[in-house]
This record gives sequence, C-alpha cells and structure tokens, in this order.
Amino acid sequence: MPKIPGISRLDATRALEKAGFRIVWEGKHTVMSDGGWLVTIPRHNPVNAYATGGIAKDAGLTPQEFRRLV
Repeated sequence: MPKIPGISRLDATRALEKAGFRIVWEGKHTVMSDGGWLVTIPRHNPVNAYATGGIAKDAGLTPQEFRRLV
C-alpha cells in the first residue's frame, strides 16, 4: 500500500508551490520546476496514490515531507 494517499491535482500543485516549485507549462499535464527538478502532474482528479508517490519522488521529497506540505 502506498505511503501517500491520492489527492486532488490542485492540492498537489499547491504542495509543490510551498516547496518552491513554479508552473512551467500546462496542457494535458501540469509541469512544475524549481530550477533543477521537473515534476509532471496529471490533470485529472483525483491523482491516485501511486502517481502521488511518484510526484513526491520526482520532486526529491520524502512521503512525510510531501504529506506535511499538503
């Protein structure tokens, strides 16, 4: 079972903004960057738990750090 529950895409976007990421591009997916890392968020609700875990990993965050930002 994943360590991070599924969340809405807007919650994921807000959490990454708190971590210093900014939206680079929006289309079928939202792409965010902090200057070094690129993170892709699907634009459907809810973002399932496995994708949420991948988003946290791509951002260089632990599941606990990501959960704290949400």
